[in-house]
Amino acid sequence: MTPGHPAPLGDDLTSSRMLTEVVRLHGSLKAAPLPLDLPGVSALRVGRDHVIEQLEDYVIPRLTEIEAPMLVVVGGSTGAGKSTLVNTLVGHKVTTPGILRPTTKSPVLVHHPDDARWFGPDRLLPELSRVQQATDDQSAIQLVAHPHVPRGLAILDAPDVDSVDERNRELAGQLLAAADLWLFVTSAARYSDQVPWDHLKLAVDRNTAVALVLSRTPADDVATVSVHLARMMAARGLKDSPLFAVPQGTVSDEGLLPASYAAEVRSWLEALAADAAARREVVNQTVAGAVRTVTRKAFPIADAAAQQVAAVSALLAAADQVYDDAESSLVAAGGDGTLLRGDLLARWQEFVGSGELVRSLEAKVGFVRERLVNAIKGKPQQAERVAVAIETALESLVADHAERASERASAAWRAEGYGEALLAATPDDLSRAGRGLRSRTEQDVRAWLEELQELVRTEAGDARHSARFLALGVRGLSVTLAVVALAGDDNRGQAAESVRLGRSLLETVLSETATRRVVEQARGSLTRRLTTLMGAERARYLAPAAQWELKPDAADQLRQAARRVDDLRFAAAKKGTGGHL
Repeated sequence: MTPGHPAPLGDDLTSSRMLTEVVRLHGSLKAAPLPLDLPGVSALRVGRDHVIEQLEDYVIPRLTEIEAPMLVVVGGSTGAGKSTLVNTLVGHKVTTPGILRPTTKSPVLVHHPDDARWFGPDRLLPELSRVQQATDDQSAIQLVAHPHVPRGLAILDAPDVDSVDERNRELAGQLLAAADLWLFVTSAARYSDQVPWDHLKLAVDRNTAVALVLSRTPADDVATVSVHLARMMAARGLKDSPLFAVPQGTVSDEGLLPASYAAEVRSWLEALAADAAARREVVNQTVAGAVRTVTRKAFPIADAAAQQVAAVSALLAAADQVYDDAESSLVAAGGDGTLLRGDLLARWQEFVGSGELVRSLEAKVGFVRERLVNAIKGKPQQAERVAVAIETALESLVADHAERASERASAAWRAEGYGEALLAATPDDLSRAGRGLRSRTEQDVRAWLEELQELVRTEAGDARHSARFLALGVRGLSVTLAVVALAGDDNRGQAAESVRLGRSLLETVLSETATRRVVEQARGSLTRRLTTLMGAERARYLAPAAQWELKPDAADQLRQAARRVDDLRFAAAKKGTGGHL
């Protein structure tokens, strides 16, 4: 065991409750992505991926099958002689050493035939496929069953940690993280290289069980190099880790050294395999260290996840402010007379100013009958022109407010680098109003005018058979109601007189009380429709944030999951060490 780290934990570590909480921790990590490029997030993003990988490749499978054979991963530098050592330990060529580098591309896992069931695709390193023959596929593990491997132990020949092939280096790190025990191989020429020591530092940090093998060293130099290497190990927290020497020798055509060269290493491994308690202690040490590392790293990841949510919340708040203002301005403009200008005012005054409505109210019965016939044949032309002008004016009003809001909201997002990234990540151009806005507005305005026609019919009641109602017609009364609703309470300006006339016409047909009621209903309905249209524009800004699946409570859930695992780990450590951590 490595000094300065917790002792191996007791059986509580492998309880079903620990497994359950570790699985929950894994889910909480998956639910806390770090997609935004905030300051310092790159390293945490990589760390999160490694932690998730560690849980999936080692911790969860190992806790699920704590009695599975101990996995010894043979790792180390290029040319250190890892494959030769594995062949020599097994006494048979099971992996291919060679001069060309990198030699080992696909990892080779050697196990006793009776232990084959432990290494299926749903067990350790589940993302790597299983094959039975030699392969260069870096996403596969070659499984080799051999009776010379002791039961309860498996040996995995990993790629070089300093390979020229990046995928090999990544795979080596992944395999070492999935080991119960590292058998780290170096040589006289490479033992002081930085890269292997960086990996050994990870082992110390994780409290992983480690043994070192000094290989490919001339016999006359073994003692000197071993002393220096032992000092380096002690200085780096590996004082209690075993150190073995495998002298340089002639490799047979089968890729083996003389058996005596690796006899000490083989005897040590066989003793571990034969001693269930010792094997369990090694596994517990490594699992406990892995669990401790995962929980320790979970907290800064949780903090980063909270920052991600806060950053997106700030962007959404900025967009909300813009659209709140746009919505308020739009609703106000839809009910304060702003629209009663240009073509709409001209069409309305043409409708009213021609005297058609006034003359209709004073018409004789014969004339009323004539108007009724016209209403049956089709909608009065003048009223229809007003309706079309209302539709055009409202569509332009909504489009103008939506365009300005999208420009302002996108500019606010671009002020932050991560906001720019979110804008770029969505196929929708958020600097412009939505592509379907005009079509939706047209449908809503027409639905509003149809709703006003129904209001007029309902409120008129028996008056629908009166000469005045028949003279104006449903369309005429509904567009009059629409204009009065759009005008609001402002009785000033060039449209004021014609609007007052429109209200008088409504009161003449429907009564003053009914007119007040339908005008309020018309305004309320228009406000709801305009709010809904602008709300749909606002919702477009939720899509970029939603695609990252940032959950407001993800950070808290991750912290709580890590604390639950830590609590169980501390309890197990206390029980396993007689009350001392």
